[in-house]
Amino acid sequence: MKKDEFVKEITNIDDDFARWYTDIVIKTELADYTDTKGCIAIKPYGYSIWENIQNYADNLFKKSGVKNTYFPLLIPESMLQKEKDHVEGFAPEVAWVTEAGEEKLEERLCIRPTSETIIMTMYKKWLSSWRDLPFVYNQWCNVLRWEKETRPFLRSREFLWQEGHTIHETKEEAIERTLKMLEIYVDVAENFLAIPVIKGIKTETEKFAGADRTYTIEAMMYDGKALQLGTSHYFGQNFTKAFDVKFQDRDGKQKYPYQTSWGISTRMIGAIIMAHGDNRGLKLPPKVAPIQVVIVPIAIHKDGVKEKAEEIYNSLKNKYRVEIDLKDQVSPGYKFNYWEMKGVPIRIEIGPRDIENGVCVVVRRDTLEKSIIKLEELENYIDKLLNNIHENMFEKCKKRMVQKTTTASNLEEFQNNMNEEQGFIKAMWCGSSECEAKIKELTTAKSRCMPFEQENIGDVCVCCGKKANKMVIWGKQY
Repeated sequence: MKKDEFVKEITNIDDDFARWYTDIVIKTELADYTDTKGCIAIKPYGYSIWENIQNYADNLFKKSGVKNTYFPLLIPESMLQKEKDHVEGFAPEVAWVTEAGEEKLEERLCIRPTSETIIMTMYKKWLSSWRDLPFVYNQWCNVLRWEKETRPFLRSREFLWQEGHTIHETKEEAIERTLKMLEIYVDVAENFLAIPVIKGIKTETEKFAGADRTYTIEAMMYDGKALQLGTSHYFGQNFTKAFDVKFQDRDGKQKYPYQTSWGISTRMIGAIIMAHGDNRGLKLPPKVAPIQVVIVPIAIHKDGVKEKAEEIYNSLKNKYRVEIDLKDQVSPGYKFNYWEMKGVPIRIEIGPRDIENGVCVVVRRDTLEKSIIKLEELENYIDKLLNNIHENMFEKCKKRMVQKTTTASNLEEFQNNMNEEQGFIKAMWCGSSECEAKIKELTTAKSRCMPFEQENIGDVCVCCGKKANKMVIWGKQY
């Protein structure tokens, strides 16, 4: 099969980005559709990516003092009703269990869309004194949200995530934890997935239901749209008061603790696809790739080729995630295309002539550059190359974000920018939800965040022209 024919199996990224995305998910065997509408089956290759994200993040969590727990999937309706804003925020997405066997339940049970309510009831049981605090707990689990429109990894009805829930003696300690977890998410995105992000705080309209403040990391995808990669929420005492969670403080008085919540999900797999992929398929950052190096022997039927390929494999397997492709029913060209489509960062080609010369050909997936490397220098070269690939992929995304970010000082300029070059727009905002709603109505763009790094780009609101002191990043979203 020729390279062009192989690539025809994937829709051109610039012709139909949504179709391209779906082709990548299916053709690279990340996931598949199921008979349960709106839910996907994650295949081994896709799940390996999630495991790698999970392991990296969990290690950072534990280093910061987080402990893992597990809470029930089902939440009684009466419990869910205790926090009014929270319930209203999730009501359209909640699925209910009303019968068990042939019996109708006395009380409906909600399948968790998130676990604040069930966790608060347990914290109430477990907490008595300031000496018990803080509770810095997390769970890795699944949740269910009845989304009307779904897309694999980005918006499935059932998805995998982690949700951290902490309670603290003081407001300052809780806010510190909220921001600490946001920085961990930045680490996961940038240092592990090679995706640059903008850190900021959500507006009142866009914050999490029931939160005092929602902090976010926002990333830009290939097509200029935004994807929220992770959020960290400061709840204050909203839930602890609603669920009557109290502790005896250092003066012997009963007080409500301060709460945080934070989460990332399998949406990050979607981000990897859309931030890095191209017309050849996936392009995986080395640290998260299930296979970092694939070895493809050339003329495998010739004496010594298979053995040399296996020798290279054995020399690398304890340090890297390595695969050796010994299939003999397909051509080397087919194998090259296949592993490029799967996004493997490095391919090693070795044939009879290479063996004679004591070298191999090393191909990097991000740029498709080929290098001839001496076999005795291979391991050191791979070390440096993997780091270089990560840095290059990160910088390419960062350059795209800079190129697709514009500024707007009035509504006409805002609309023109969004129509001409879909991407992020920096614009001043007066703080009015009416202006926020008007921009969304006219352009379908939402406020992504008020970035921590504020820039002085004006002093009037982009929408109404009134005094403004907050710069907001705006964009269309997934």
